[in-house]
Amino acid sequence: MAGLRLIVGLGNPGAEYLRTRHNAGFWFVDALASGQGERFAFDGKLHGEACRVRIGGDSVWLLKPSTFMNKSGIAVASALRYYKIEPDECLVAHDELDLPAGTVRIKFDGGHGGQNGLRDTIQHLGHGKFHRLRIGIGHPGHKDKVTPWVLGKPSAQDEDAILGGIGRALDVLPLAVSGQFDKAMQQLHTAGP
Repeated sequence: MAGLRLIVGLGNPGAEYLRTRHNAGFWFVDALASGQGERFAFDGKLHGEACRVRIGGDSVWLLKPSTFMNKSGIAVASALRYYKIEPDECLVAHDELDLPAGTVRIKFDGGHGGQNGLRDTIQHLGHGKFHRLRIGIGHPGHKDKVTPWVLGKPSAQDEDAILGGIGRALDVLPLAVSGQFDKAMQQLHTAGP
């Protein structure tokens, strides 16, 4: 399987959403960029902010859509077209209600599981054949509490757990970028929570 050439972090733009659970995808690409001293710059044709990083010797584009979460597919589809990247060379990092805070999983293909950014991306691409980095944020316990939960800030304990999960994902990222997804999954899925 091909390696990764584009990593998209999903989130909502604007200072008021910065540290919310729903922006866990942004947290991931921000950590990746800042770890290499890179800065995101807005690019209108991509409907988002982009920068380039090197991961294990490979050059990879990072993207943060500047649309709201439920319109993320516009930016993802634009970037794939512009950079001439196939969907299976793309990793979409997003918050995941069905995983406890601190648990991070890689998966390929599948549905959107109610995640609006994934839903819109699948709609724009016409399929779900791209990689996902599912960043666990935990579940509030009842579906009526989901919206305030995802748009709220995590407790200090949960934030530490989420950041720990992101750190473990960054550790296995070179494997995924080089196309060794099984190895990356095995390491990530057996490391800690």
